Amino acid sequence: MKFFSYVLVYRRLLLVVFTLLILLPLPLILRSKEAECAYTLFVVAIFWLTEALPLSITALLPGLMFPMFGIMPSKEVASAYFKDFHLLLIGVICLATSIEKWNLHKRIALRMVMMVGVNPAWLSLGFMSSTAFLSMWLSNTSTAAMVMPIVEAVAQQVISAEAEVEATQMTYFSGSTNQALEIDESINGQEANERKEKTKPVPGYSNDAGKISSKMELEKNSGTNSGNKYRTKKDHMMCKLMCLCIAYSSTIGGLTTITGTSTNLIFAEHFNIFKEMFQCGKPLTAKQKACAAFIKQEYQKLGPIRYPGFATDSTVALLIGLLFFLIPAKRLTKTTPTGETVAFDYSPLITWKEFQSFMPWDIAILVGGGFALADGCEESGLSKWIGNKLSPLGSLPVWLIILISSLLVTSLTEVASNPATITLLLPILSPLAEAIHVNPLYILLPSTLCTSFAFLLPVANPPNAIVFSYGHLKVMDMVKAGLGVNIVGVAVVMLGMFTWIVPMFDLHTYPSWAPPISNETTP
Repeated sequence: MKFFSYVLVYRRLLLVVFTLLILLPLPLILRSKEAECAYTLFVVAIFWLTEALPLSITALLPGLMFPMFGIMPSKEVASAYFKDFHLLLIGVICLATSIEKWNLHKRIALRMVMMVGVNPAWLSLGFMSSTAFLSMWLSNTSTAAMVMPIVEAVAQQVISAEAEVEATQMTYFSGSTNQALEIDESINGQEANERKEKTKPVPGYSNDAGKISSKMELEKNSGTNSGNKYRTKKDHMMCKLMCLCIAYSSTIGGLTTITGTSTNLIFAEHFNIFKEMFQCGKPLTAKQKACAAFIKQEYQKLGPIRYPGFATDSTVALLIGLLFFLIPAKRLTKTTPTGETVAFDYSPLITWKEFQSFMPWDIAILVGGGFALADGCEESGLSKWIGNKLSPLGSLPVWLIILISSLLVTSLTEVASNPATITLLLPILSPLAEAIHVNPLYILLPSTLCTSFAFLLPVANPPNAIVFSYGHLKVMDMVKAGLGVNIVGVAVVMLGMFTWIVPMFDLHTYPSWAPPISNETTP
């Protein structure tokens, strides 16, 4: 037993050591760049899935192992850890910092509740709408963390108000005076922190079904309270509903914009690596192609424009982010010896310390490790080797390939973090698209969206964990609801791909910006 206790204590250390040793024959026996890169890929994948090491520390392994194996020089690996994505991330975090500092998220959420009323159905819709909107511009984790305390307080206020009304009605119908309900309100400082309701048994009702709870405490985080927290099953189900609404809407809202979630940002950067020009529209006729070629030739005679080619989304995001450190928010005053109040400086919308507290440096390093891993797979030839091995999949229908990859990603992201999942699979799915000679967006786009479908478990993503911590939900509650949402999510992605995304961007055509295909006959 003592031996097993030691194994349990040092399980992460043992996992790291055994992983490195068990996979070591791969580079030692095969002695090829592809095998050495595959060894690095497997080690990083296992550490990311098991979290034997922190995700960001695991992301640094390519910077150590690629130079050791001679796959890439250290300078080239290091350059992959800071790219255009990181400047975009800085601009986004500046916006998120300012929104939370000045309570804009609370204004949006509470205004939405005021518009829809306190009916549970409309209340849930209001919170879902405001949460999804906030999640479009903030990280999913920040959105859930900011909105959930408001939802908890509102839900408890609704339950309290209903308890008062029902208690009043019961005492009225029983013909007695309103002595069954005693409300003690204590106000300390600027806010009322607690409200307690005490009731006596109502005549004519049994102790099990017909009495109102003898005590109800309303706190910001009542999920941590022990004992019976709900008057009725309806109240409990309402709390469950609102918790699931926040968890799912914070994730769904992040799908709609590039900056909404880290997986979208990672996809955008990987896509820009091998994309030089994005083309959309329907196939052109011979006459249209001739006209387009003439127009292009005339345009080229004008010469290149100097500035637009250098500016990207990160440039705009960084410009806006810098303005938050410059725009005055309020004046700083001091009192002179003569008693006069004078302004001596101003405070900007955000400060560097506030920005630092919000900046997810771990995500920045994790994404950098993914870029380094992708570069190593390309330099070593592993991507080409994987593509050749996956080429037999070209005999399957494209819709089936997309469905398989989507289900694979959706299953994997339930047990691994979303950024780690997309970072791990993009270098694998990209050569798959090239191997079967289809537009890379055909496979990468639905796979990226499905990476965010982590609805099944509390540990699947941070919003789920935050909502679960309030104590209203059980694991099986999330499993039952999340399984249905996962199925619906994959179905909606598949439906959207083949109804309007594919025709809109002409994904049936192999694009000119993708790596050229071989002379083999396309399936």
